Amino acid sequence: MLETLRNAWKIPDLRKRMTFTLLILLIYRIGSVAIPVPYLNPGVMSQMLAGDGNLLGFINILSGGAFEQATLFALGISPYITASIVIQLLTVAIPALERMAKEGEDGRKKLNKINRYTTLGLALMQAVAYYFLLRNQGALAYRDGFSGVFSAIVIIICFITGGLVVMWLGERIDEKGSGNGSSMMLFAGIVSRAPHIVALMWQYLQIGGKYYFFVPLIIALFVVLIGFIVWMTNAERRIPIQYAKRVVGRKMYGGQSSFVPIKVNMSGVMPIIFASSLLAIPGTIRSFAQLKEGGFWDTVLGWFNYNNWLYAILYFLLIIAFNYFYVAIQYNPIEMANNLRRNNGAIPGIRPGKPTSDFISRVISRVTLVGAIFLGLIAILPIALGAISGMNISLGGTTIIIVVGVALDFVRQLESQMMMRHYKGFLE
Repeated sequence: MLETLRNAWKIPDLRKRMTFTLLILLIYRIGSVAIPVPYLNPGVMSQMLAGDGNLLGFINILSGGAFEQATLFALGISPYITASIVIQLLTVAIPALERMAKEGEDGRKKLNKINRYTTLGLALMQAVAYYFLLRNQGALAYRDGFSGVFSAIVIIICFITGGLVVMWLGERIDEKGSGNGSSMMLFAGIVSRAPHIVALMWQYLQIGGKYYFFVPLIIALFVVLIGFIVWMTNAERRIPIQYAKRVVGRKMYGGQSSFVPIKVNMSGVMPIIFASSLLAIPGTIRSFAQLKEGGFWDTVLGWFNYNNWLYAILYFLLIIAFNYFYVAIQYNPIEMANNLRRNNGAIPGIRPGKPTSDFISRVISRVTLVGAIFLGLIAILPIALGAISGMNISLGGTTIIIVVGVALDFVRQLESQMMMRHYKGFLE
C-alpha cells in the first residue's frame, strides 16, 4: 500500500488529485470541529450520547464527533449515504428507475439529480427531528417567543446547509479527486477519533491491574482483525466459464476460458449499518422518553443496550438476514445465466438455462452465508471483548470494516489509474 501511494505521488496528475482530496477532507474536518451551530449547548449533547445503544451515538461516530460538538457538519455524510441506499433499493423495485439506470451516462445524471433531492428531503427531516430532540433535552439557549422561533430557524438551516455542503464536497472528490467521495468522508471522520481511542487505552493502562493484560491483548487482536478483514475482503469464489467458438465474417471468436468472480463479502458494511440502525432505535427511545426507572418499558428497552447478550444475538441474526437481502437485490442469477447464454458461454458440466441459474444461485447462497457469518463475528467481537474486559471499546467492527474497505478501494483505484498511464498497449 505504501509503495502504491509513493508511486502515485510521483505522477503529476495523480499528485494533484490526491492533494485535492486531502484539501477537501481538511475543509470537512474544519467544518466538523471549528464551526459551531449557534444557540446549542455542546455539553448537553455530550450527555445525550453517553448511553449505550444510542442511535445518535452511532451517527456521531460516522460524523467524526461533529454531532457531539454541535458543529455545522453535525449531520455528516449520513443523509447522502442514506439517500444513495434508498435510491439503489428503489431502482430494483421501480421499473422506471431501473430503465433509467440502464440508459448510460444520461440515466446516471438523472439518478444523481434524484439522489440530491432525496438528500435534501432527508436532511430536512433529520434537522427538524434533531431540533425537537435537542429542545426537549434542554440543549437550546432560547426556547420561547420570537427568540425561540428565530433560533429554531437558524439551527435547522445550519443542519440542512451542513449536510448539503458535505454532499457537495463528496461529489467534488468524485469529480476531481481520488477515491469515492462519501467513503472518504466516512474514513476521515472515523480516523479523526484515533487520538481519542489512544488516550482511552492510555487511561486504562494508568489504572493498571487487569488492564495490563487486556490492553495489549485488544491491540494485538485489532491488528490481527485488520489482516483478517483485508483477506476476507479480497476473497472470492470463481465460477469457471467456457466460451464456445463462433465465426463472425472471416474471423473466429471465443474458445477461451474465463470465470465469474463472486466476492465473499459482496455487501460490504451495509448489513452492519442496517442492523446497527435498527437495534439502536429502542436505545434512542429509552434515552429521550421519560420512563420510570425499573418500570416495564424501561426494563424491556434496556435489553437492547449495546452490552447486553440479547443485543449481540439479535445483532448477529439481523446482519445475516440483511446480508442475504442486500445480495439478493445486487445479483440476479437468472439474468447472469441469460447473459452467459447470449454470449455462447457455459459453466463446464452445467446445462445452459435454468440449471445454470440454479447452480449460480446455490453458489451465491453458500458464499453469502460465509460472508454473513464473517460480518457477524466481526460486529459482535467488540461487544464480547467489552463484556469480558469491562472496557469501553469505542472502535467497533463497523468502523474497522469501513476504514479497511475504503483504504483498499482507494489503493485499488490508484493502481488502476497508474496502469492506464503506463500500460504500453493503450498507445500501440
